[in-house]
Amino acid sequence: MTPAAQATAPSPAVTDPESPWQRHGLAAALAAALPELIALRRHIHAHPELSGNEHQTAALVAGELRGLGWRVSEGVGRTGVLAELGPEGPAVPLVALRVDMDALPVEERSGVSFASVHQGLMHACGHDIHTAVGLGVARLLAPLADQLTARVRLLVQPAEETAQGAAWMLADGAMDGVEALFGVHVFPSLPVGSIGVRCGSLTAAAGELEVEVLGEGGHGARPHQSTDAIWIAARVVSGLQEAISRRLDALHPVVVSFGRIEGGKAFNVIADHVRLLGTVRCLDLDLHAQLPGWIEETVQALCAGHGGEARVRYRCISPPVHNDPALTELVADAGVELLGRANVRWLEQPSLGAEDFAELQRDTPGTMFRLGVAGPAGCTPLHSNSFAPHEDCLAVGVQVLTLSLLRWIEARAGQAGGATARP
Repeated sequence: MTPAAQATAPSPAVTDPESPWQRHGLAAALAAALPELIALRRHIHAHPELSGNEHQTAALVAGELRGLGWRVSEGVGRTGVLAELGPEGPAVPLVALRVDMDALPVEERSGVSFASVHQGLMHACGHDIHTAVGLGVARLLAPLADQLTARVRLLVQPAEETAQGAAWMLADGAMDGVEALFGVHVFPSLPVGSIGVRCGSLTAAAGELEVEVLGEGGHGARPHQSTDAIWIAARVVSGLQEAISRRLDALHPVVVSFGRIEGGKAFNVIADHVRLLGTVRCLDLDLHAQLPGWIEETVQALCAGHGGEARVRYRCISPPVHNDPALTELVADAGVELLGRANVRWLEQPSLGAEDFAELQRDTPGTMFRLGVAGPAGCTPLHSNSFAPHEDCLAVGVQVLTLSLLRWIEARAGQAGGATARP
């Protein structure tokens, strides 16, 4: 049975009549909401917006949330949306769900009927799925507003792809008072109908690297009379990889990948300047803190050894996502209840990808889980121009996050003495 089919009736995995999922008839509520959630997701997918420019998406999200009775604030973190549901007051516990909504500068080749109408833009990382899942959770929780014993905050974040949006929302107070944070990200390596969970490190710390190689130009026929910046830049690209394998501990992986090279003016002129742009990923925080100095030293040595000079700039993008064990277990238990134990996968290894969800975790325990999106024929990787997640994942994400939030509220009320009604 597909997850969408499971959503139309109580899942056979759910047997506890005291479960909030059973108690509130949420399987039927989700089944009723799914057609419109799919339509919303397809609209968002067809109208992608780049980081920091999510104006139409934000307006759509804000309108949907207001219509459901959530208290909505727009322009939080520039183009972000913040919405709340449940009792107000400084003493009321507060739990948050974060989803993101920006797209990528990718020309879509997925072949779906609702492909991007904007040339060169695509939801190639599944943020359209994330936004629709967040709206689905909002739909299921809205009728329970008067029964909630905690406030629920939904953060619809811009600019995750540029690793700026979380910091923007933080600066606008989006995490003020939050006691626990939940998040989700699509994962093409897992089949639809399943989720992946992991305690501790889920993603890597990430940095942005810029290297300018300075040489001396000259005639292409007489390279010995010049200092070829392109040749030196090639030595920097290969030399850094060699140095990583021989100068750093192989038990602490480091990835340096250059994605852009700029240099040269003519086919027969030796270039005097080359600019390299790349990314650095690392799981070990102590090593990550040492990498800027190590890279600077290594690049300078490589350039000097070939007669050139270098300017090196390094920017830390985000720390690793670190999943709180208690919150991760809560999500895993919700997954087992809804999907069955076989469909909750404990991930053995973290990813060297990056997520600025980590910024929101700096002072707040949080957890992010992986949402399986691969259909029977599989799924292409994230950021691929043919990325096409299976839409049955929407029901799975909504179910797991809704029950996780309700379970957290239930547990929090128990910690407070159980004086208030269960959600």
